[in-house]
Amino acid sequence: MGLLEGKKLLVTGVITDASLAFHAAKVAQEQGADVVLTGFGRMRLVERIAQRLPKPAPVVELDVSDQEQLDSLVDRLAEHTDRLDGVLHSIGFAPASCLGEGAFLKAPWEDVATTIQVSAYSFKSLAVAALPLMGPGGSIVGMDFDNRQAWPAYDWMGVAKSTLESVTRYLARDLGPQGIRVNLVAAGPVKTMAAKSIPGFAAFEDAWDGRAPLGWDVGDPVPVAKTVCAVLSDWLPVTTGSMVMADGGFHAIGV
Repeated sequence: MGLLEGKKLLVTGVITDASLAFHAAKVAQEQGADVVLTGFGRMRLVERIAQRLPKPAPVVELDVSDQEQLDSLVDRLAEHTDRLDGVLHSIGFAPASCLGEGAFLKAPWEDVATTIQVSAYSFKSLAVAALPLMGPGGSIVGMDFDNRQAWPAYDWMGVAKSTLESVTRYLARDLGPQGIRVNLVAAGPVKTMAAKSIPGFAAFEDAWDGRAPLGWDVGDPVPVAKTVCAVLSDWLPVTTGSMVMADGGFHAIGV
């Protein structure tokens, strides 16, 4: 039996087959899970990518900033599953004005608000939308980039990640009585479409492998995907409100 045998999972944030969410879905299927994906905008692309999984997965549209789509999510998922044992939130977005040198001081509130809504508030929105299909033992996982310090060029996305980390703790508090765990997986840098949108991403690549005790391969998303699946599984039954590090140990080593 696989680690996720019989589990039914909702995986958001698949854009291409380089996405961390795609690899999490792939590993989950290999471990016995049934997976439903969500897509936004380029639905035909997401549907094509879904065919590249070991078992082609259904795709439902979800714009996490659209309350009508959130309110109808359960009904639309009902075509594919009668319950959810786990949810992966792998969603983030920042307008270009919020990233890069000088962005922190210059970005307008409207763009900052979009960044925080899509990248942090949506974790709560997605959890509430999926809650009617979840029961005791359920696991909600978000993708994070450890933001306990300021990073070059990350700017308002960094602030959004700090917000996401706080949202996780409050969700864990409020959903714990229902037996639902809420955690983050803080990944090291991986070459994805999202990473390409970060100015100066190469600086992360250069620093990580030299400092992470276990080393780091920015071209290999599988170790992070395996960590996500472990947190979605039943094997961390009393872990909630936590940030699980999947960064080769980078976070533990000073300069």
